[in-house]
Amino acid sequence: MRDQSQKNIHVEFHNLTEAEPEAGRIAVLYLDNPDTKNSMTLEMGMAFHGELHRLASEDPMIRALVITGKNEVFSSGGDLALLKSFAEKDPEENQRYMESFYNLFLEVRNMPYPVIAAVNGHAIGASLAMAMACDLRYFVPDAKYAFNFVRLGMHPGMGSSFLLKEVAGLLQAQELLLTGRFFSGTEAGSRGLCHGLHAAEEILDRAIAVAREIGSAAPQAVRLVKRGLYANHALPETLEYEAHSQAQNFATKDYLEGLTALGEKRRPIFRDR
Repeated sequence: MRDQSQKNIHVEFHNLTEAEPEAGRIAVLYLDNPDTKNSMTLEMGMAFHGELHRLASEDPMIRALVITGKNEVFSSGGDLALLKSFAEKDPEENQRYMESFYNLFLEVRNMPYPVIAAVNGHAIGASLAMAMACDLRYFVPDAKYAFNFVRLGMHPGMGSSFLLKEVAGLLQAQELLLTGRFFSGTEAGSRGLCHGLHAAEEILDRAIAVAREIGSAAPQAVRLVKRGLYANHALPETLEYEAHSQAQNFATKDYLEGLTALGEKRRPIFRDR
């Protein structure tokens, strides 16, 4: 395991197996701003965006990323000082700023590796929307969640009016965005907002276990699956994408390893090649 730290962001690495370091590794990225309950500032966003791309550029690339929060909270959402500053600027400037700001955090969707949100405590507004943009998300039953934008006098942001519909459907988006009300992790689970519920002291370990499970699969195939899931294709285009992706996989050594391991009745060791 190797650690790397910078202000507002803390990253650690885990080998999938200690016996086979070449079998790949996963990473855990912590939101870490104790003074503001991990609120989402421009400084954090730039560090977050930069770290995502650094992880994507490493050779070999990580197999999966888990995002969680330090300080017993996932994130309080938009930074209060930042939100107050918008009232002093003109609409055009604010629009340009917000679009750039959203993209710093929503870059999770564009990363080639799967991203898992271990939402280990309260997640409000923009931070909850960012979790919706992740490929998998796990919540704490008794934590508080909200898309509370309208209660602050503004339209929902951070892609929440798209992402909530994508994840849970228009029915859920209508009620949760129009009321801006708070709800528990248990209710989030019943509404289809997350993939599972775990106690705060267990959620990170459970998310890491899922990341390891993903990481033990063939990485090139996993990356192609992630890309295809968000392509919004009709069936004919989906079939074309699947055939193209499988043809690429057939040319890899990992494909041969998968077949060999099946025949030998053992666990395959994929090396991303």
